Amino acid sequence: MSDAVRRYDIDWLRVIAIGLLIIYHIGIGFQSWGVFIGFIQNDKSLDSLWIFMSMLNVWRIPLLFFVSGMGVCFAIRKRNWKQLLLERTRRIFLPFVFGFFFIVPIHIFIWQKYYRQDIIYSPNPGHLWFLANIFIYVILLSPLFFYLRRKENDKFRKWLQRVYGNPLGLWFIIIPFVLEAIIAQTETYQMYAMTIHGFLLGLLAFFFGFTCVYSGNAFWQTMLRYRWLFLSVAVVLFMIRMTVFELNAPGYLMAVESNLWIFSAFGFAYKYLNRPGKTLSYLSQAAYPVYILHMIFLYLGSYLIFPLSIPALFKFILTIGSTVVGCYVFYDLVIKRVRFLRPLFGLRESKKGAGI
Repeated sequence: MSDAVRRYDIDWLRVIAIGLLIIYHIGIGFQSWGVFIGFIQNDKSLDSLWIFMSMLNVWRIPLLFFVSGMGVCFAIRKRNWKQLLLERTRRIFLPFVFGFFFIVPIHIFIWQKYYRQDIIYSPNPGHLWFLANIFIYVILLSPLFFYLRRKENDKFRKWLQRVYGNPLGLWFIIIPFVLEAIIAQTETYQMYAMTIHGFLLGLLAFFFGFTCVYSGNAFWQTMLRYRWLFLSVAVVLFMIRMTVFELNAPGYLMAVESNLWIFSAFGFAYKYLNRPGKTLSYLSQAAYPVYILHMIFLYLGSYLIFPLSIPALFKFILTIGSTVVGCYVFYDLVIKRVRFLRPLFGLRESKKGAGI
């Protein structure tokens, strides 16, 4: 592999993807079907939001899986398999178990309270299903990843460099996603949470994310050179999905569109975001705890704001503000300062003498 160099663009993509995920979740509360998937629903919908949400929906979660696979490729440059599994257990599995029993039940309680349901303690993976999938992928694919690391100068890596160095070679990535969509035959391509389709799609994205970094600079040069092409075709496919299929295109078309959005994101991030900064340093550390925590503040904001007699758009803006401010204030004042909470939210232990 190439020398270990910090990739700030990938850090930014993780932060941006989690930010988009939070906004998407807030938007669900303003859709007519939100309550049916366990969200507090405003009495008036904002139907116009659904166009933007539909554009995001085919690539926001796959992007996070890609980035997670990339992170493992960077991680194994400095770790053996025992160190990797121990670190991922501490940073992924421990927060998942904690969230399963203590975080998700809180926002379920708020939902029950809002709809005057019986208050029942309900351990549930909720939005943390993503962490469970990632941990399973690490266990399943680590033997292959460490084998490839030992064989990093072999024919496979050189072949990948040739393939990823050509935009047509990216069909090597896209075709498995197309086949998965055809084989899974899911009615809703965007239904990732706790489905076989979501598991398989995430596994593919995690694996190919690893190979993108493993292949070296050829992949990134392709992303950089053809980023506008990827973006243009993705926009065209989205317009076709919206006008011809009323946002419900066949899964194989959405698989192609999804990958092209992701490739364009890689290209633009590599071009403009691959630089350090204090803002990135703070947001990158905060993103994981905020992801774990955000549903509590989202539901709490919905509980307090939705009954207000103000326009739905104002409620949407207020809910975004209350969720973001609540998450970051709690992270800044509590999570990162209380030593025993840090590992429960995926943070490394604080320096000696810091925190409570």
